[in-house]
Amino acid sequence: MTREAAIARAEAFFDDGTFRETLARRVAMPTESQNPDRAEALVAYLEREMIPNLEKLGFKTEIVEHPAARAPFLIAERIEDPALPTVLGYGHGDVIRGLDADWDDGLSPWTMTDKGDRWYGRGVVDNKGQHAINLDALEAVLETRGRLGFNVKYLIEMGEEVGSPGLRELCADHRERLKADVLIGSDGPRLSEQRPTIFLGSRGGVSFDMWIDARDGGRHSGNWGGLLSNPAIQLSHAIASLVGPTGQIRLPDLVPPELPASVRRVLADCDIMEGPEGEEIEPWWGEPGLTPTERVFGWCSLEVLATEAGNPKTPVNAIPPRAWVRMQLRFVVDVDPFTVVPAVRRHLDRQGFSNVQVELMRDGLFNATRLDPDDPWVTWAVGSIQRTTGAKPAILPNLGGSLPNDAFSDILGMPTIWVPHSYPGCSQHAPNEHLPTHIVKEGLAIMAGLYWDLGEKPMLSV
Repeated sequence: MTREAAIARAEAFFDDGTFRETLARRVAMPTESQNPDRAEALVAYLEREMIPNLEKLGFKTEIVEHPAARAPFLIAERIEDPALPTVLGYGHGDVIRGLDADWDDGLSPWTMTDKGDRWYGRGVVDNKGQHAINLDALEAVLETRGRLGFNVKYLIEMGEEVGSPGLRELCADHRERLKADVLIGSDGPRLSEQRPTIFLGSRGGVSFDMWIDARDGGRHSGNWGGLLSNPAIQLSHAIASLVGPTGQIRLPDLVPPELPASVRRVLADCDIMEGPEGEEIEPWWGEPGLTPTERVFGWCSLEVLATEAGNPKTPVNAIPPRAWVRMQLRFVVDVDPFTVVPAVRRHLDRQGFSNVQVELMRDGLFNATRLDPDDPWVTWAVGSIQRTTGAKPAILPNLGGSLPNDAFSDILGMPTIWVPHSYPGCSQHAPNEHLPTHIVKEGLAIMAGLYWDLGEKPMLSV
């Protein structure tokens, strides 16, 4: 009954094909939450896969619905002793649309396929494969020790890919039931394929539209050019007043007051070498004075997501009557998303763009979260992973993208540790989603080590 034995048992699930069989069965379930025709598959995933898996491990389970949600949730609890520490696990069984016709020949989103050292299929990384790794690691520890040495609660949702509607309300309504000492979950990518990673929160996002309605209908560009204002030109200058030609945000209200020393310290050895498809990083883009890693994981970025004026596909010789742009601010803690649009409005008025209208997109707003890198839970998790792998993991203060982490950190009030089992080039949300098999085996070992250490040396002091 040793830590090494628990890790070996977890790795055996990979070696003997048991894990692959489980994940392939789950990938075959078309749990597209964006597709209203898949409602039955969402429920079936909980009933046919999650409940049997969790009940086998001694969990009590309940499917819970919420009027604010589009799909049900599963809450599971395994309480060994109320005096022991409690960990909350999280996963989502829904996936993005399969995009069946766009996958490479011989691949299908609903059939897990081996190709080299990769497993292909929708959900292998987002998120079926990730919570499957964690549950199998939990099983390995339980089988080895005969008990866990801590309590576990699990929350599985089926609507993360549509913005997690109802998740925050569910957490608020079941705050006591879901209460735990720490969240340990898995989602998103590692810093790189080869380096184990933990991240402590996620950047937030706020989307807003800006537009100019100049007049009804276009006007001949020859007869009226030089006489009438062009809303596309005016809007371009309005955008340029917010973000400079090298991507630097020009409005101080949209960035934090500073980069914390603890964030700078943990990011010092977390270099981003290349993009997910091997493209070269452009070090001149973004906030000057910051490294590329600091710009993604410690700072904010303001992007143009889409813009339109005139008839883009069939341009005509006319001054367009209207111009529109969708902007998105990816932000870190210390930036209040609800102050963004008012700040933009004031700025545009000061710059002489009072004719530019601005509107917040409520569906495109999610909060930023970050656990202090100096928190004892971070030290504990880093030590455990280093003990298992022999190497220090990358520590990211927050994911560059977004997760519903605020439901756990803000509403449930717990520290959050995320251990991703994917990598930046996994084609998440795209055709040909895949998972390197070495990450699977290493992920099983890492999580078995974490769970073993949690039961061996409870974090009662943090």
